[in-house]
Amino acid sequence: MPRLEDIKKQVLAGRLIGRNEAMEIRSAPLEELCAAANEIREHFCGNAFDICTIVNAKSGRCAEDCKYCAQSAFNGAKAEEYPLLGAEALVSQARYSRERGVLRYSIVTSGLKPDDEELERICEAIRAIRRHTGISVCVSLGLLTGRQLAAIREAGADRVHNNLETSRNRFPKVCTTHAYDDKVRTIRAAREAGLSVCSGGIMGLGETMEDRIDMALEIRELGVRSIPVNLLNPIPGTPLANNPPLSNNDMRRIVALFRFLVPDAAIRLAGGRVLLPDRGRQCFLSGANAAISGDMLTTSGISIERDMQMLGELGYRAAMCNG
Repeated sequence: MPRLEDIKKQVLAGRLIGRNEAMEIRSAPLEELCAAANEIREHFCGNAFDICTIVNAKSGRCAEDCKYCAQSAFNGAKAEEYPLLGAEALVSQARYSRERGVLRYSIVTSGLKPDDEELERICEAIRAIRRHTGISVCVSLGLLTGRQLAAIREAGADRVHNNLETSRNRFPKVCTTHAYDDKVRTIRAAREAGLSVCSGGIMGLGETMEDRIDMALEIRELGVRSIPVNLLNPIPGTPLANNPPLSNNDMRRIVALFRFLVPDAAIRLAGGRVLLPDRGRQCFLSGANAAISGDMLTTSGISIERDMQMLGELGYRAAMCNG
């Protein structure tokens, strides 16, 4: 496909392509598209693979109405409920990850954002994790304020996760209790506080390829270089329980397009990867170069040991990537 080759050369030369060019190549032959994306990944990122783990530090009864989430109080899904875990438990899980070669660990809580008492406990846990394990700490705590972001930065976290989830146009069909611009403001505030940002979305919410491209472009504009690509795991009791999961080839095409759009990013397979028959292997040869390992928030994942074995077989090495 001559146009695909031309656009690939432009990306390799350092030019950022736009929406129209992404739309041009979205239907390119899959193997050609994925091979070109992998070449771009090798050029900008080498064989570094950014692997992280997460901990569900506070679970259930969230007051937000995200249609995909088992923890939303609006949905009828069954999810475990418990209050914020203590520092000892969070340190223990961080140590487990670090001993297996993982370089970043993320503390995730349900809810719009923590209250002051919870935030202080989270900051205490971050300080303990850094002191006892040295692992880099990320937090996914909702729509944090500038004051809260400054506090977690001072405690020792270096990254904030806050997914856009989907495109601006699609977002109101996914969540109505907070707005897309609330997420954008939090991402900008995190960067102003000196934190890096991890932000991506969920594929399979009913969005189009145009929605996915628009989301990737907004993420790029926000300066984000760690982009989770989640595959919807339809959970019984949620409004999206009957959505058909995307195929392995669907996900390969998505990550390849994301690589063209944000060539120097850590494009991270995240939730739902366990649904892929090869656990993401082909996606890691199609532009993706990062993953969340271990269990997800309310669903099982893939063990760190199994992921590390696969990365070695693919010629990757665990390392911090851009972002």
